[in-house]
Amino acid sequence: MDLNKVMIIGRLTRDPELRTTPSGINVCQLGVATNFVYNNQQTGQKVENVEYHNIVLWRKLGEIANQYLKKGRRVYIEGRLQTRSWDGKDGQKKYRTEIVGDNMIMLDSGGAGGQRQENAGNEEPPAPEEAPQSPAKEDIPTIQQDEDINVEDIPF
Repeated sequence: MDLNKVMIIGRLTRDPELRTTPSGINVCQLGVATNFVYNNQQTGQKVENVEYHNIVLWRKLGEIANQYLKKGRRVYIEGRLQTRSWDGKDGQKKYRTEIVGDNMIMLDSGGAGGQRQENAGNEEPPAPEEAPQSPAKEDIPTIQQDEDINVEDIPF
């Protein structure tokens, strides 16, 4: 049995780009940056390495990413690695490795940051059931994609 599974948590490096294939299928392309911090054994200094990932989301999952995600937002992507190739304008063979996302979870709240200072006086904070809920959290679905995607359908 083989396994091709990728799970990353990172920040979008640009706004999502939604396109439609000639056969009418929506596909969304986005970039996600992940970082890894470690201490250099020789110098003792912290070193941060950043990796950039190309993500492809198909159909409804791509539509949702395009609608809710923006540059800088944190996101969890689960999927598989796929490398495609094409002949460049210069005649050279080009390759691109991407993560084809099957599952996505948006990790940032929809602008609820900084609302905790409203009870600075002696008042009791509201009960959990009375606390205002961010409408974005209720509207953000998690979708899993089960269909295989044909490489020829990719418009970019």
